[in-house]
Amino acid sequence: MSANNNQDKRLFLLDAYALIYRSYFAFIKNPRYNSKGLNTSAMLGFTNTLEQLLNKENPTHLAVVFDVHAPTFRHEMYEAYKATREEMPEDLRKAIPWVRKIIEAYHIPILEKEGFEADDVIGTLAKKAEKEGYQTYMMTPDKDYAQLVSENIFMYKPGRGGNEVEIWGIPEVQENFEVQTPDQVIDILALMGDTADNIPGCPGVGPKTAMKLISAYHSVDGLYEHIDELKGKQKENLVEHEAQVRLSRKLAEIIQDVPVEFDESKLVMDEPNWQKLQEIFNELEFRSLSQKLAPPQPQVQQQLSFEQGTLFGEAQPAATAPTRRDDLAHIENTPHEYYLVENAMQRASLRAELSVQEEFCFDTETTGLDTHTAELVCLSFSFRKGEAYCVTLPENREEALRVVQEFRLVFGDENIRKVGQNIKYDILMLKQYDVEVNGTLYDTMIAHYLIQPELRHNLDYLCETYLGYQKVETVSLLGKKGKSQLTMRQVPLEQMKEYACEDADLTLQLKQVIDPELDKTGVRPVFEEIEMPLIPVLADMEATGVSLNTRELDAYAKVLREQIVTLEQEIKELAGEKFNLSSPKQLGPILFEKLKIDTNAKKTKTKQYSTSEEVLAKLVDKHPIVGKILEFRGLKKLLSTYVEALPQLVDAKTGKIHTSYNQAIAATGRLSSTNPNLQNIPIRDENGREIRKAFTASDENHLFLSADYSQIELRIMAALSKDPHMLEAFRNNQDIHAITASKIYKVPLEEVTSDMRRKAKTANFGIIYGISAFGLSDRLNISRSEAKELIDGYFENFSRVKQYMDECIKVARDHGYVETIKGRRRYLNDINSANAVVRGVAERNAINAPIQGSAADIIKLAMINIWNELRQRKLQAKMLLQVHDELNFDVPKEELDEVKQIVKEQMEGAVDIGLPLTIEMNAAPNWLEAH
Repeated sequence: MSANNNQDKRLFLLDAYALIYRSYFAFIKNPRYNSKGLNTSAMLGFTNTLEQLLNKENPTHLAVVFDVHAPTFRHEMYEAYKATREEMPEDLRKAIPWVRKIIEAYHIPILEKEGFEADDVIGTLAKKAEKEGYQTYMMTPDKDYAQLVSENIFMYKPGRGGNEVEIWGIPEVQENFEVQTPDQVIDILALMGDTADNIPGCPGVGPKTAMKLISAYHSVDGLYEHIDELKGKQKENLVEHEAQVRLSRKLAEIIQDVPVEFDESKLVMDEPNWQKLQEIFNELEFRSLSQKLAPPQPQVQQQLSFEQGTLFGEAQPAATAPTRRDDLAHIENTPHEYYLVENAMQRASLRAELSVQEEFCFDTETTGLDTHTAELVCLSFSFRKGEAYCVTLPENREEALRVVQEFRLVFGDENIRKVGQNIKYDILMLKQYDVEVNGTLYDTMIAHYLIQPELRHNLDYLCETYLGYQKVETVSLLGKKGKSQLTMRQVPLEQMKEYACEDADLTLQLKQVIDPELDKTGVRPVFEEIEMPLIPVLADMEATGVSLNTRELDAYAKVLREQIVTLEQEIKELAGEKFNLSSPKQLGPILFEKLKIDTNAKKTKTKQYSTSEEVLAKLVDKHPIVGKILEFRGLKKLLSTYVEALPQLVDAKTGKIHTSYNQAIAATGRLSSTNPNLQNIPIRDENGREIRKAFTASDENHLFLSADYSQIELRIMAALSKDPHMLEAFRNNQDIHAITASKIYKVPLEEVTSDMRRKAKTANFGIIYGISAFGLSDRLNISRSEAKELIDGYFENFSRVKQYMDECIKVARDHGYVETIKGRRRYLNDINSANAVVRGVAERNAINAPIQGSAADIIKLAMINIWNELRQRKLQAKMLLQVHDELNFDVPKEELDEVKQIVKEQMEGAVDIGLPLTIEMNAAPNWLEAH
């Protein structure tokens, strides 16, 4: 169905609350907050949806329709109408005025009518517009609107999760509801009811039954005229609840005679108030939207000297002119003294000044983001507010090395604190020039991460938030990403000096403003004892890298490809025909129509059968083809994501893989790994484990040592909850999963089966994450009732665990946050929400964050202590990888016993939780054999 016909007679009517709710819940697991703590998820989602509509459709006539918070005629008809609807989340309630402001700034009309709902207003206007020759698009995710669809009235369902917009005309309604005409949707709703609006419907009649009945009898009236053709309980329910069904039909019907006028002149799309939009987006801190909507700026042509790389006056690509916010200070209106340091005498003078400071801030400007391939362009330093120095470096590597070496003693001075923003990057760059950074570190990015873990931590954001200052943006200096983007070497010297010095100056200022917040929020010990000492450890691990046997992976790739081809052939034989196995559109009909594996198979929004891994995993016992399809997909993912990809990431200079560890991503405190992500290598099946085999010790004189905490999160749960049964099991070194199974199933320990233990293990780990009966039944592929019995049995036997979970939630409600053993905080803004869905997410985090965060703190402390011990003893062994609860090392064979002793002592003794922390440890030529 095309949305581009009759361009001058197209009206778009937006269902405000449906779109706002959808926007808010789209971010429910990762909500967006501005620096003032305002949840901006709904505003951002709604604006993005609106922008997509305006850009895609360029509508001439448009309006946003709101419900009015007053009783409607439906409440008068049925007092319980919408009575069971969840309270609007508090953050969403606060968002509504902002969304209205945004709509008004776009100059889009807002429509509402007291006593009626938005769908009634939209239905009435759509029908009136149709008579005036308009095509109307009702923008909403609400399927109830399908009853209004006609030849000139369409549902415009916004895309979600990367899916395209869906436009429903008559054929789409007929297909989705299995009806002959759209108005029969009302009859389907009358029978099935609507739990969200508390429309009762008929007990025992769900969507499929309702569609089947209306398909056969065309309407509620037709159904009751032929009621004697039905049998059993279904007939009894329909007869008994006829009045309720007929009332439900009246409640579900969208009326089309609301007293509203259709005045097309008032619905014309006008030019937005750009200035007002900018003000709103600035206050909400929507940086990308603010930049996107900024009026076009003239480009600044950069005059580059011959020495900076132009050839015979050849023009270089122009950078983008900055857009300035009126409410923020910036480099052009702020007094500052930034100096170029270009010769040996100036450098000597700067070194002398730096050497007597208690602390200084430094920053590096480079030719790229990869610390293993980028080159230093300049170093910048600041130790007084508003003052900074830019040390230029020659393009010639050897000359640049000599200049950087001049600062070796200053960087290596243990008595001077070094301040930076994402300082690990700068430390790694200096490592490439044989310069070590010693002394206490202070990273403003990580300080802010500990203070406000859910927010952004980049320098631009922090400067605007804490300093009221808009720094020079990188894009204004280098231009947008792409072939025409400049490198830092191509930027004129004066501009580079201002940019580099500003970074160092602002970071120093940020440190002074942010530092007191560490005490106010109680996270200074985590900052000073864990996160800052961890930086040189991670930098050393990243610089060291890990050896990869690419020949092993190349050989394995051939094996996988052969397995994939064989599997594909077997699947097609089971299917009885040839088809594209990677096409859900072709796979779905074979599984659910031809082989009839699931007669109740669901279709996706694009009208295809869902063949996702989650769906197929539940059907694996129904037909041999399902298991083979899952295996086929797993092998293809393994091949492309790891086996073929990892060899491409081996560094040409070092011959190793160098991952990057992120300290300021996961709110729980866990490290994450990128480029490549080595923490997600699958190890549960034989094929996945083969990948670990390719990670090896550095040579035949070294061994790969792997040490893994045993059930650390369960031990932490036992320690925090003080549950006597869990404590006893761990203190006696018993099998906690078998003990759990024995208690839940009420059988002696020796009678616990492997299936019982498997279910108990899933329950053990699931409880940590606040799993529900629904979640456990889904994970174990068991009935909801069995899952509930499992959870009830668990809490009956481990009653202190349940008390601890309730205490975590209470602490979160009272204080707004929970803490780890070491005092790391996780803020839970929604913990007191009246909305059960929103509150439930916060409650699960309240239970999990202290456990997962404590595990993260413990292994970080172990890493710091091991690293320090290896250095103090001047051992050659190197820490290579951290994968959640596991540490990996490259160890010379002659040091193995000493290193194993260090690792065991430091990992098991990292924190005293009142219970033994035990590790499993092994050494071998490669990761697979060592683990």
